[in-house]
Amino acid sequence: MRAACRVIIIIQMIIRQLHDWDISVTQARQIQRELSEQVIRNNDRAGRFNTVAGVDISGADSDNMATAAVVVLSYPHNNILEVSTVRGQPPFPYISGFLSFREIPLILKAFQTLSNIPDIVLVDGQGIAHPRRFGLASHLGLILNIPTVGCAKSRLCGSHEMPDSTAGTYSELVDNNEIIGAVVRTKFNVRPLYISIGHKIDLQSAINCVLECCKGYRLPEATRLAHLAAGGKLPAR
Repeated sequence: MRAACRVIIIIQMIIRQLHDWDISVTQARQIQRELSEQVIRNNDRAGRFNTVAGVDISGADSDNMATAAVVVLSYPHNNILEVSTVRGQPPFPYISGFLSFREIPLILKAFQTLSNIPDIVLVDGQGIAHPRRFGLASHLGLILNIPTVGCAKSRLCGSHEMPDSTAGTYSELVDNNEIIGAVVRTKFNVRPLYISIGHKIDLQSAINCVLECCKGYRLPEATRLAHLAAGGKLPAR
């Protein structure tokens, strides 16, 4: 009797080259302004998401080495499907408002090793809640051409009222009379998260996704596990 063969099909992500990475701050600012016009602010998927990825990157050490991590989970059950980490030197200095140019090159290398292409990506960073409406989540979403959500732990710009202490409540984040995100209480009486559109999703869908992915923690499970993986506390699988 012939033994059964297990066939593994690896589908590599398509990564679009939108610009060079060896650039100045002035060039980076212009790239943000130009590419922000290409961000899609509505949900273009007819059905629900089946997989979700979390993205995070560790701070650089004394040798200027950092670790980027991508964790792919089933959605909304949050079962781990894959963990990818890549270590290297960020090519751009740490400058507030320009973190995507520092972090994305390493993050993309982690995505390239995945055998599971996520339906949506939660990013530990800003989406359009950014002075030029083009934070890390928007930048990454445009390059990968998949839905992304900015899920930041702090505010970069805009003003808001504090939401009620009850989990699931939120208030609008507004900048120059434009709603750029939501301040979402993900757990009772803990500091809220700053949720914003990254790419190919509307704000309400982004909020719903984040809340569904929070399993008793302040952070959604995807970015919480990505943070652990970037810190070497969750092995690749």
